[in-house]
Amino acid sequence: MRFTLFILGSLFSVCAFAGIYKCTDAAGKTNYQAKSCDQQHKTVEINVKTGSANSPDEPDREKQVLEQKQQDEKLEQEQLLKKQNQLKQDAMSESAKNRFLIKNNPEKFSAFSIPPYDFDELPEPVKNYQARLPDIERLRRQAAEKALASGLCNRVEGSELHGTSSKKALVFSVDCSSGKNFHFTEQELTQSAPK
Repeated sequence: MRFTLFILGSLFSVCAFAGIYKCTDAAGKTNYQAKSCDQQHKTVEINVKTGSANSPDEPDREKQVLEQKQQDEKLEQEQLLKKQNQLKQDAMSESAKNRFLIKNNPEKFSAFSIPPYDFDELPEPVKNYQARLPDIERLRRQAAEKALASGLCNRVEGSELHGTSSKKALVFSVDCSSGKNFHFTEQELTQSAPK
């Protein structure tokens, strides 16, 4: 009897220090064994003495989650850069229209009446509305044309985004060679713009 207890105690102590492996296959079938599971099974190592469980697969999963997060951040950065480049292109296109208008109408526009805004070096009032730069360039042109159409402005000397602008309503000021100054809201300009 003592011999049997001795053998059982020895066997139990060996198991307690060795640990047990819980192996689960893709179908959800679970096996418990003394040796590590093969590649086709999810492995959880159980410490019989403490009752704690450790999954050797966990570091791989954490690594995969981290890699996925890094890929998502990289994709987000690429999309942001693409959007910013498109914004720059659209703003440059509107600026080119402004320059074309000035070049073909020197009697109505001074050479620096609508200088293009540089996306990377925007003046202070414009920085707050950087995402709307193409709209701002177009509306500056429309403000200048509206001032000329009033008959009170012989020649446009400057058309700029005004400091009183807000996110809800951009405001544009136009200075004329006659000394007359105009202020137009975005709503006024878009309502009177040709369809």
